Amino acid sequence: MRAMFAEQFGSLDQLKLTDLPKPSPAPGRALVRMTAAGVTPLDHTILTGGMPTVKPPLAPGNEGAGVIEDAGDTGLRAGTRVMFTGGYGVREPGTYAEWAMVRKEDVVAIPDGITDVAAAGVPVAYLTAYLALKEAGFSEGKAVFAPAVGGSVGNAVTQLARALGARHAVTSSTKPEKAAQARRMGFDEVVDLSQEGLAAGVRRITEGRGVDIVIDAIGGDVLAQGLASLAPGGTLTTLGYSAGRIARIDVTHLIWKRAAIRSFSLFAQSPVAVEEAWQTLLPLLASGAIRPIVAKTFALQEAGEALRYLVEERPFGRVVLTF
Repeated sequence: MRAMFAEQFGSLDQLKLTDLPKPSPAPGRALVRMTAAGVTPLDHTILTGGMPTVKPPLAPGNEGAGVIEDAGDTGLRAGTRVMFTGGYGVREPGTYAEWAMVRKEDVVAIPDGITDVAAAGVPVAYLTAYLALKEAGFSEGKAVFAPAVGGSVGNAVTQLARALGARHAVTSSTKPEKAAQARRMGFDEVVDLSQEGLAAGVRRITEGRGVDIVIDAIGGDVLAQGLASLAPGGTLTTLGYSAGRIARIDVTHLIWKRAAIRSFSLFAQSPVAVEEAWQTLLPLLASGAIRPIVAKTFALQEAGEALRYLVEERPFGRVVLTF
């Protein structure tokens, strides 16, 4: 089978189109013929050597969509369109390949009306959004801020918070054209960081109160500003660092507001938690209450270019490989 494969890590140039053996049947797994694979910042981090616990050689790719070709002993149905994420592209071969052996507990059927390309970018972003919100204590009526409306997690958190009844679902953009695009797409609580500061914008939208929850996938100075935007008793969850691993914070934003910082990792979630999340997410996807956005697609052999585009261009929406 064709796969994008890296013998060594250190740069995207290590990623090569390679002919690998088609996966063999395994207990508790279904053979999925891949139709699309989500391209994530995690893939870039791994390939550039930023995650020392992950070792080459490896076919990257943490999520994707496809069709069950052989259900094995899983009880799933051959021919079903599915999407999935898990340890793929981290602890085992990933989704940048024409076939994948997928654990039964990682698979969910793609709702009618959602294309495979759109579905390939759903699992990581929306599971992260839902479970991070849940761990932060989200409930209807709370105010939420997630920076970077064009990014996968920022966009998913904002959509999901709004769909679940948040009083405010605030997001941001560093570029006025992205802020304008977001508003045209129905995101009406966007802080344009070219016009005002993050914390000031959040206070303006929330009439001075701030937000109860910040879900930050950006890191760096954005994390520090996110703390400043919290309401009393609020919680900031950090789960990414595309803007930097080091953040200098004003501890008074924690002390005086009785606020908290917590972390989140999708890999640490239990199968039960993930299953419960899908029970909420799938009906919202089917109804259109949450809507995955795809910025651009690339062919499998263009995976390196896709990763460069994702990191350097920071598009509005997901980047997806197609097969």
